[in-house]
Amino acid sequence: MKSIIGAQMTNAMKKSILYFILIIIVVISCKEATIAEKPFDTSVPVTLTTIDTSGIESYVDLNATATYLIKNTIKANATGYLNSVNVAVNDFVTNGKQLFSIKTREAKVLGNTINKIDPTLNFGGAIRVCSNTNGIVTMVNVQQGDYVQDGDALITINDAKSFAILLSLPYELKNYITAGQQLTVTLPDATRRTANVQKFSPTVDATSQTQNVVLKINGKQDIPENLIVKVRINKASNSKTITLPKSAVLSDETETNFWIMKMINANTAVKIPIKKGIQTEDKIEILSPVLTNKDQILLTGNYGVADTIKVKVIKN
Repeated sequence: MKSIIGAQMTNAMKKSILYFILIIIVVISCKEATIAEKPFDTSVPVTLTTIDTSGIESYVDLNATATYLIKNTIKANATGYLNSVNVAVNDFVTNGKQLFSIKTREAKVLGNTINKIDPTLNFGGAIRVCSNTNGIVTMVNVQQGDYVQDGDALITINDAKSFAILLSLPYELKNYITAGQQLTVTLPDATRRTANVQKFSPTVDATSQTQNVVLKINGKQDIPENLIVKVRINKASNSKTITLPKSAVLSDETETNFWIMKMINANTAVKIPIKKGIQTEDKIEILSPVLTNKDQILLTGNYGVADTIKVKVIKN
């Protein structure tokens, strides 16, 4: 009797376990079916931009150097001893200012004796050496008491009127500037000055194929010599045009065909071929088609996509 009851209980337990396993399988299957039925989102996350009508300017910034084109060397006009030195480096001197005086050996030896005999002869007076230009003293080669010979270089003066900005212009850019044209010069401290194109060098450097261009600064000539500045050469400009950020414009591998991805509704963008004009580092001019301020253009998420795509705007 106990054996029959034990066998019945064992069969009942087996059936319960079997039912439990079946229930678990059904639940898992339903869950997997629910996951499988969930639709997959194929929308491309994108950001948008609109047109810019502030104009565009294509330019190139070139290095140039502040310099004095004329450096005057003042030479001794007699042989003798420097009786006085009236100038020092960095002094600004004017035309006609006495810089040195030279007393010849004869005057130094015989001057007092002859003057005692006849004071009206004024023998032994020092010979004056004067500046022949306005400018800044950059070098003094002698000091008081030195013996110099006629023709010795005493001092170097940068002619103030010869101050200029010397630009080494690549010859392929020559068509973009002309004599008399006004250019913008930017100093290292971000100060901006204007300069006029004065003249072109008649030769081109054989190695770099650049041509020296002399620019005359307008206004105060307070730029130190040898300072390296930036000169902006405008290549093209259009103040009334439509532009887009450079990343919004796409092209093929040969860069012969260009297009943008334009929104046609809230979640769809299509490929629109364009014709581009002036291009800078961050903007591209759109010549056609005509875009409006209401047009929304893909800025990111536009690379390597189909001609028509579903999108999800993550930043407007």
